[in-house]
Amino acid sequence: MTALNFETIKPVIDFALNEDIGSGDVTTNSIIPGDLNTRATMTAKADGVVAGLDVAEYVFKTLNPAIEWNPFVKDGDRVTKGALIVEVKGSFRALLTGERLALNFMQRMSGIATMTSVFVAAVEEYGTKILDTRKTVPGLRLLDKYAVKAGGGTNHRIGLYDMVLIKDNHIKVAEGIGNAVAEVRKHITPAIKIEVETTTVDEVKQALEAGADIIMLDNMTTPTMRECVKLINGRAKVEASGNMTIERIREVAATGVDYISIGALTHSVTALDISMNIETAAH
Repeated sequence: MTALNFETIKPVIDFALNEDIGSGDVTTNSIIPGDLNTRATMTAKADGVVAGLDVAEYVFKTLNPAIEWNPFVKDGDRVTKGALIVEVKGSFRALLTGERLALNFMQRMSGIATMTSVFVAAVEEYGTKILDTRKTVPGLRLLDKYAVKAGGGTNHRIGLYDMVLIKDNHIKVAEGIGNAVAEVRKHITPAIKIEVETTTVDEVKQALEAGADIIMLDNMTTPTMRECVKLINGRAKVEASGNMTIERIREVAATGVDYISIGALTHSVTALDISMNIETAAH
């Protein structure tokens, strides 16, 4: 998969390092000699999909560039409980100081990747793509969305700038879907896709007439979605959204939608349990 762009995420990680360490780890620096080296391993404590290895490596190497990082897996790989994820060697101080932050990043990102992989597997036979949303932790969006990709999902728009999504309030102010689409077209390039949120069959018809690239079927019943997909008939891409649980996902995919967006991938994630064991013997 595409590597993280550290030019864009470096400030996020640096902020987190400063937040946690500040002027220095007073406990570790008081007890652990500065010249003491050791070895540590990260282990999966549950089955899941790994994400965030490069972020964790950056944390440790920022604290000590001489750290040796020896991963046994790569982002996007599935691991089973007890599997070794990575071996880290070097400064005892750096390993102990960076442990919690590295795990915080990896556990959250791996949790997102793991949950995403479950949804992706559930709809695989239908060819439906699982999308994320903007319901991410402020400041961590690029990491959250990278983790979705590691789990086999597809990124929706990154922010408000790279795609148009016309929602109910936009439509109300513009006095109709057609007007809203027309106004947007005056201000964007053809490369920017236009998506329209709809809640009824009539609104879907309006979005089609306006030439929307993507039509979102928001909080519709499954039979209504099926009717809308038939109506659209390939003239626009179709996204299903709202109350997309793992129990419901297959029946929604079976309607023929192209995408299913799931906010829970990033806003209700359960972190993957990963432990880090630091050897106390000097190396």
